[in-house]
Amino acid sequence: MGMSQTTATAVSPPVTSGAGAGPLDPAGSGRLPDPESLRLLVLVAETGSLGSAAARLGIAQPSASKRLSALERRLGLVLLDRTRRGSRLTDAGAAVVECAQRVLLELDRLVTGAQELRSRRDAELKVAASMTVAEYLLPAWLGELRRRRPELQVSLQVTNSEHVPDLVRTGAAGLGFIEAPQPPSGLSTRQVAGDRLLVVVAPGHPWARLRRPLGVAVLAATPLVLRERGSGTRDTLDRALRRAGAGDSRRLLELGSATAVRNAVIAGTGPAVMSELAVRTAVADGRLVEVETEGIDMRRSLRAVWPSGRTPTGPAAELLACTRAGR
Repeated sequence: MGMSQTTATAVSPPVTSGAGAGPLDPAGSGRLPDPESLRLLVLVAETGSLGSAAARLGIAQPSASKRLSALERRLGLVLLDRTRRGSRLTDAGAAVVECAQRVLLELDRLVTGAQELRSRRDAELKVAASMTVAEYLLPAWLGELRRRRPELQVSLQVTNSEHVPDLVRTGAAGLGFIEAPQPPSGLSTRQVAGDRLLVVVAPGHPWARLRRPLGVAVLAATPLVLRERGSGTRDTLDRALRRAGAGDSRRLLELGSATAVRNAVIAGTGPAVMSELAVRTAVADGRLVEVETEGIDMRRSLRAVWPSGRTPTGPAAELLACTRAGR
């Protein structure tokens, strides 16, 4: 977008540009001119009149004149020849207009492209969630979001609580949900639900007939049907056992979903520690028995997570609102 050598040498500052223009300031040429001043100059070229150009932009003519004078000082060039009969472009002004038209065209493309990106962003939402949240809470929240925004496209990636934060940090998900006992570093969080872990067994298991609460030492010493390491449920259990001075859990069988663990317990494989959300129905209908415990606190918070320093907007904010509405 360079101007010709003859144009560049046609003006030798300091020179005044006519009435009201003020001295030129070539030292200011390193600063970028504002787009609206360039747009005003282009309109002067198109309409042949400063007054008409000002009217097109909805500003007063004196304000337009001051804006072009400031542009001249910034560029170090006389752009308009001001006379009592009006204003016309100088040769330098015509050359700047040619460059400005290309700049404004690219700026318009930038704005249009940004609008398209916002439209796509506001039309879709990528969510990552731990398995317990995805199976027992998210369906109701997403159903409410769907009622509010039927046109919204939602994709859900289900993984364990250890992996959800990385998906959010890398932008693979705009919002995440975890059941980890501690908030992850580098992310903002909000509690969306409370939960507690229960010890459950099949009705035929000896623990189903205990007359006293199960002690934490016995729980820690007994091999259990467990979720995989990195899951929020496994993390919460091991932290609770360590807080109670009993060490980590012992593994009888390790499975990758709450549904698999629950079915293994129902089948008589062994006891498990599971989210109340995952076993509530099975306990109510007698397929599982809740075993009362003592000496251990297995309550936890279920959290939404998003990049630190940002406020959720658009569909992510709407989904967060659905979690509050569902309480």
